[in-house]
This record gives sequence, C-alpha cells and structure tokens, in this order.
Amino acid sequence: MERKLTIVLYVVYMFSQANSQEAILHISDTSSYKEYCLVYNSSWTELSTSLSDAVEYQLVNLTSTPLCSRSGVAPGVLKGKAVVVMRGECDVSQKALVAQDLGASAILIASKTTLTPSVNKTGYGRVKIPLALMRYRDIVDAQQTFPDGMAVRLYAPLVPVIDISILIMLILSVFTVAMGAYWSGASERDRLIDGPAVGDCDGKDGGGDFSLYSPLKVVIFVAVMSTMLVLMYFFYIWLVYAIIVVFCLASATALHSCLDALMERVGCGSCNFSCLGRDFSTRSLLLAAVCISVAVVWGVYRNEDRWIWILQNLLGIAFCLNFMKTITVSNFKVCVILLSLLLLYDVFFVFITPFFTPNGESIMVQVVLGPGSTGGKSAGNMVEVPAEPTAPYEKLPVVMRVPRFSARAQNLCGMQFSILGYGDVIVPGLLVAYCHRFDVWTSSPKKIYFVSSTIAYLLGLIVTFAVMIMSKMGQPALLYLVPFTLLSSATVAWWRKEMRQFWTGVTYEVLDSSAGPLLQDGESGYDGGGKC
Repeated sequence: MERKLTIVLYVVYMFSQANSQEAILHISDTSSYKEYCLVYNSSWTELSTSLSDAVEYQLVNLTSTPLCSRSGVAPGVLKGKAVVVMRGECDVSQKALVAQDLGASAILIASKTTLTPSVNKTGYGRVKIPLALMRYRDIVDAQQTFPDGMAVRLYAPLVPVIDISILIMLILSVFTVAMGAYWSGASERDRLIDGPAVGDCDGKDGGGDFSLYSPLKVVIFVAVMSTMLVLMYFFYIWLVYAIIVVFCLASATALHSCLDALMERVGCGSCNFSCLGRDFSTRSLLLAAVCISVAVVWGVYRNEDRWIWILQNLLGIAFCLNFMKTITVSNFKVCVILLSLLLLYDVFFVFITPFFTPNGESIMVQVVLGPGSTGGKSAGNMVEVPAEPTAPYEKLPVVMRVPRFSARAQNLCGMQFSILGYGDVIVPGLLVAYCHRFDVWTSSPKKIYFVSSTIAYLLGLIVTFAVMIMSKMGQPALLYLVPFTLLSSATVAWWRKEMRQFWTGVTYEVLDSSAGPLLQDGESGYDGGGKC
C-alpha cells in the first residue's frame, strides 16, 4: 500500500512540473563549484533536468573570438568539450554549426546585452549540440574563480507548478482579511458598549473613522482610483516617488496603530509621563520610534530584493489591517456597488487596456510591476534577462511579495516573486468586515456571516491561483473574489431571513445640508449598529 501511495505521489509531482527557459551552468574544479544563470530555448535545445544526469565537459574559453568560422581554431581543440564564445558578428546558429563541425559537444554564447535565445530558422534544425546563452560577466567571474581549468555541466531543473510561495501568500492574505474584519467588529462591539458618540451619523459610523454609506461616494472613490491609475501609467517616473513617501507615512502610522492595539489587548501598561505641561505615553513613543525606523529602513533598501520583501509585507499587512478598521461600509447595498465597480475596474485595466496601449501591455501590469521590469516571458518561448547590472527601477509598494523558493534556476537569473495586490485584500476585506459588524449588531450565532465570508474569500483565492497556474498568466483576483464573497454573504442572509436588515444596514438619508439624518419609514427597532 505504501509503495502504491509513493508511486501516486511521484506521478502527481512529475505532472506538476513544467520545463523552464532558464537553466543552470554548474562549474567546478577538484575542490569547489559555483553555479550561474543560463538561458536557452527548449524547442531546439534539450537539457538534463538534474545535475546528476548532466554530462560533464571541459570548458574551452574562446571569448576572444565570435567563432563565425573555423579560422583561428586549431583542429581537435574543441573535440568532446564545451566552448564559450562571444555573441555578435553572425547568427547564433552559425556559431553553433561551426562549433559542431569542430567537434564541440556544447556551446555557450556570452552576451553583454540581454539573454534572449534566437536562432535562424533554416539553421537550428541542423544544430545537434546543446546551446545556451550566459552573461559575459559570469564567465569572467568563473575564469577568476577557477583559473586552473573548468568542468561544466548544463541542466534545467523542473520547476514545481505549485510553489510554496503561493501557500505563504494564501496564508498571509487570508490572515490579513480575517484579522482586519475581526478588528473592525471588535471596535464596533466596544463602541456599542460605550454608547454611540456624537456625530456617528455624519459619515463616521461603526467602528471605523469614516464610513462609505452613499453610492455617490463609492462612484467618486472608484473614479479617483481609475484616474490615479491612468496618471501613474503616463507619469510613473515622477508619481512613483510620491506614492513611496505616502506609503512610508501611512504604513508607519498603521503599524503603530496595530501594535498599540495589540499591546492594549495583552494588557501592556502605557506608563504616562508629563513634559512641558503635556502628557505622553512611553509605550506610544517607543512604538512610534520602532514603526518609523521600519518604514525608513524599507524606504532606504526598497530595491534590495533578497530580504526587503519581508518588511514590505509587514508594512503592507499593517496598512491593510488599519484600512479595514478605519474605513467601514455601512450596508450590503454599498458593498455590492463598491465590489461590482471595482471588479469592472480590475477587469478593464487588466484585459481591455492592452488593446489601446502601444506595447500591448495592460495598464494595471505596467503600473504594478513598473515600466522597467524585465525577466518576464515574452511571446513564444522567449525569456529576456539583463546580461549586465542595471540601475534598479522603482516599483510601487502596492503588492505583497513572496519569493518563488522552488524556482532555483530562475532566481539565479533574477529573483522571481509571487505577488498579490493590496486591493485584492482590502476590497473583499471591507465586505468581510461589514459581515463581522453585522454579526455584532444581530448577535448572530458563531459569527456566521464573518466565518462564511472569510471561507468564501479563501475559496475565491484558491480558484484565482488555480486559474493562474493553469493559464500561466496573471489574473485579476477580484474577478473571482467578488462573486465568491458577495454570493456567500447574500446566501447566508437569505437563509437566515435577514436580507432586509443585511441589505440596508445603517439606513438613513440626508435631506439637505441643514437637515439631520432621518430613519426610513417602516424601520423596526433594529438599530443597524448606530442609526440616528
């Protein structure tokens, strides 16, 4: 039985692999080894999938010549060996054919520009030896590291389709939505216990500091978002710095709010003291110093891919949590309008805008990844990797990022990340937060609205990642998250026969600027968590 299970798991694992366009060049001598990035085209070069199965060759360095002809190369020098030559002066396939005629067993093309494998269609069919591109600076480094000779092996590890980064992203996003919604509901419960404050009906309802209670407010909010996205597309190189500054300030404030609430919950004292006639909290000052320091460190090292993603995710989670606690949606009607408009916004800027942009890229992708992003898959089976270090391009801090830990070859060529936008957390999170507040208002058993909408968010995210994996392209997550969360919460309300209360939530209408808010006719004693 165990053997059968092992076979089944092995088959599932193998079918969950996919051939990549990036590969690894393993260079060694008698005592040490080092690995470098390779880029190849799997349609005309077949490489081993593991180091143990890869054939070892002695490497001949001919970067002093482009090897466009046999002249200058002594007979037998390349027999049974791998050769590295410079790119340029003739087609890659011609270099490969010359090396093949000279008896070489593999050819590497060193490039000082981008690593994009291409070959003459009439020549590639006659190339029978492995062919790949590498960075010129890598062969220089290897020559210095192994001055007494180099043995090389070329291999392209299979990349798991389901990377652990997706699981981590799933946990982070669901945790953020659940905790943000829980915080919003807890704040609402505290507010009801303390009694409604003056001005609760003036756009400041529930546990948050500001409430979206009007469809007009929602339309204006979505219109502003669309305008900002278009402006970012056209004026990215200037506006990106403004967004970075705003993110540092907002995320530091949000992190302070989250940590302060956490310490308050665990019963940590504030240790107040007076200075110049004003009272200060030692706890608050210490937290402020920590939060500002974290934001400043992120701001300084924001382009360091190896570890800065941890701080960005910490600040991003705090930002999302504080946003869901501060901004509340007053009823399900507004939730439906908000989520539906943002769904159309997401789909339009991802799928429709490529028909209008000069390079065929969606405005959303260009803004989120940055106009200077490289290393992505292009049309066909090509990969573009910079061969020389380039100045880091600024990226908007609007996504959670987790490195693809299983993508070993890809990470040698450049860090690969799984990403999820903050909007894909906040937008459904506002609905889940409303569901938790409604649980508080109605004292629903076992927080059924909150639990069901959180589970729906989890399922919607799983479907999003599944479609992304199968289609091998990014997806507008709201396309799946919005239907899952809206339908699940509406179903619970219909099942519990509370759709009327759930739909109206906090129901009031403002007649004019001088008139106070009035209850709609026929309202019951249910107060919706703060009606006036």
